[in-house]
Amino acid sequence: MCELRHPIVRLRQLLDDGWSQRRVQRALYAGELRRARPGVFVAPGACAEAVAVARHGGSMGCVTAARHRGLWVLDDERTPHVWMRPGGRSYDDDCSCTEHWDAPELGEDRHEPSLARVLRQILACHGGEAFFVALESARRQRLLDGDGMRWLSAHLNAVGREALALSRDDADSGLESLLRWRLRHLDLAVRTQVSVAGVGIVDALIGDRLIVEVDGRQNHDGSPLRHKDLVRDANAAMWGYVTLRFDYAMVVHDWELVEAAILGALARL
Repeated sequence: MCELRHPIVRLRQLLDDGWSQRRVQRALYAGELRRARPGVFVAPGACAEAVAVARHGGSMGCVTAARHRGLWVLDDERTPHVWMRPGGRSYDDDCSCTEHWDAPELGEDRHEPSLARVLRQILACHGGEAFFVALESARRQRLLDGDGMRWLSAHLNAVGREALALSRDDADSGLESLLRWRLRHLDLAVRTQVSVAGVGIVDALIGDRLIVEVDGRQNHDGSPLRHKDLVRDANAAMWGYVTLRFDYAMVVHDWELVEAAILGALARL
């Protein structure tokens, strides 16, 4: 995904910022801007999703907007999601964009959806757990203020309100958030980011003695990080803890095995 926070810019925005028509033309000639459609431009480093949204009409919404704002997004889908306002129209009938028709409220920016609106779009489009991990990512990065939390509280369904109540602002990763969300109905005492004597901070402590660590997409095999993990696990065993370690693919795509391993380990403790 491209690193640009605002890869799409409209001619009106440039003129309001003091650009002249001649300066816009010079920027196009120099490659500093690319024309997506009349009156809409993208930065040279814009990713394919941003370009598709600019050509389509509207603004980046849902998971597309969330990724560009730096949120941890559960779904790997790369279909562009577009926020469409009443009175808007699509300029590209042949694209594969997913449209979100959602009217801005009085005083809300009409150029792009608020972060709270983006999160609600994720809930409606991808469901509760995708909403939960994106929500905790936003809270962890202090991107969602009190007004945003109150707006969400007033505009969510029952699943969204459950996720909002469970959410925290110290989740270390989306995998940790996903672990807590999927374990929530098993009546387990799950604590995250716990300091364990002789071990350090662990991702999750279930009950009194089961440590669960969730590793990101990077592969630790053959690296110094892998050795560090083994030392931590050995220290934990010395102090009477059992450690289960799962990678991204297991947590996201093989949850039944992860849950069975956790319940099996707890039954033996």
